[in-house]
Amino acid sequence: MPEGLIVKALSGYYYVKPLASAEENTLQCRGRGIFKKKGITPLVGDRVLYTPTENGEGTVDEILPRETELIRPPIANARHAVLLFSVKEPNLNLQLLDKFLVHIEHAGLRPLICLTKEDLLDEDANEEDRDLTRQVREIYRKVGYEVVVTSSLTGAGTNEVKERLAGEISVFAGQSGVGKSSLLNAMLPGLSLETSEISLKLGRGRHTTRHVELIELDNGGYVADTPGFSQLDFLELGIEELSSCFIEFGDYAEQCKFRGCSHLHEPGCQVRVAVEAGDIMACRYKNYVQFYEEMKDKKRRY
Repeated sequence: MPEGLIVKALSGYYYVKPLASAEENTLQCRGRGIFKKKGITPLVGDRVLYTPTENGEGTVDEILPRETELIRPPIANARHAVLLFSVKEPNLNLQLLDKFLVHIEHAGLRPLICLTKEDLLDEDANEEDRDLTRQVREIYRKVGYEVVVTSSLTGAGTNEVKERLAGEISVFAGQSGVGKSSLLNAMLPGLSLETSEISLKLGRGRHTTRHVELIELDNGGYVADTPGFSQLDFLELGIEELSSCFIEFGDYAEQCKFRGCSHLHEPGCQVRVAVEAGDIMACRYKNYVQFYEEMKDKKRRY
């Protein structure tokens, strides 16, 4: 059976791109009935075995093992998450950035922080905005994340982002109004995505995209054009898993006096010692505490 990649799912059909063929065309397929019986749903990003049928369509027969799986948006085998936050218009929201990073770490994806609209930091911009951009870049690089500053207008950083996505499936997420479609259009001229922005903050707002679809880059990479992470409500994350999603806590947490330390009030907590010493950024720790309380509160209500 030939192998293919599901690049779009719509109205019960799966559009499969043959992997061993030079053909550009995708094959419209139905899933086998056995999937439904077993409660399995093929996802965009799945590598599958399929059988072409006589009517020019096909049947998805087998889903090959997944490396990653996201629930929202429903996509398999994504390796990168590009988190887009603009330097201005809208202003940087670091609490939301940290919330995205928690979800990305939990999902096992590699984050790439992309600060967009660098062109707004021209000579007319105030020094405060420039300082904030520099600080954010330093904070997150110190934590261990890759940060790229881009401008779809001037093209700055777009090739750098594109290079990171080569040969992998990636998802884009971030604040609304950050220029996601503009960046994709800059990376792939001729794409012409609608640039009316998608609200990813809490899943409210206008969506230009109603289904998940993979956009193929010319370097073997695919970008999921999706309605985004529709809700960031921590319901899929256990409260005891939160600490490990703040990657800079790791080495210090191992030295805490108590196993399962919440890093809030226990004696002998080395994470809090590191915060006091400036080895862990206070702004990141503050967001950790807020997320912890938010999760505890939700747990009580559910």
